[in-house]
Amino acid sequence: FTRDGVLRSLEASLQRLGMDRLDIVHVHDPDDHETLARDQAFPTLFQLRDEGVIGRVGCGMNQWQMLHRFVADLPLDCVLLAGRWTLLDRSGAPLLALCGQRGVDVILGGVFNSGLLADPAAAGATFDYAAAPPELLAQARAMAATCAEFRVPLAAAAVQFAMRAPAVSTVLVGARSAEEIRADASYATMTLPDDLWPALGVPRADP
Repeated sequence: FTRDGVLRSLEASLQRLGMDRLDIVHVHDPDDHETLARDQAFPTLFQLRDEGVIGRVGCGMNQWQMLHRFVADLPLDCVLLAGRWTLLDRSGAPLLALCGQRGVDVILGGVFNSGLLADPAAAGATFDYAAAPPELLAQARAMAATCAEFRVPLAAAAVQFAMRAPAVSTVLVGARSAEEIRADASYATMTLPDDLWPALGVPRADP
């Protein structure tokens, strides 16, 4: 997160990509280095943005609290929030609300909470990269049963829940195969009944 570290990293990325400009650069997980990121990493990226080397500057994290402080204090263009605005974890609402007020785009990752919302019936289902706690496993399975009553995959509800919030510009999903890419695209585009959301406990007004 030092200025020199940022410059070295960017130069190496540009060389590997064979490009002279990057559309978006995120400061990644500065959880234990907030002051250094503020004092060196972000100012370096803002300077490169002013010079046209970077199109947009963001920050990607699993926690919303530090992102909230960054959005409040720094001229960020976007943030990448993972796992904190999902059907199972809506703790990131204050960040989404602030981003909406400031015109900062939100990229949401981890919308399946690392697998539990993709397939809660799977053996060894995980939540945030660890074995899912029994209470969350039960909650996800109840949501899957509700979705089944509407003939909707839970994964589709998970993706479209993430897409509903006004501040969200992008939902970022991972995939291990072309088949999963096709499935994710179908989840994002299928028509879901309006009555599904209150049945899942989702308020009509999102942050």
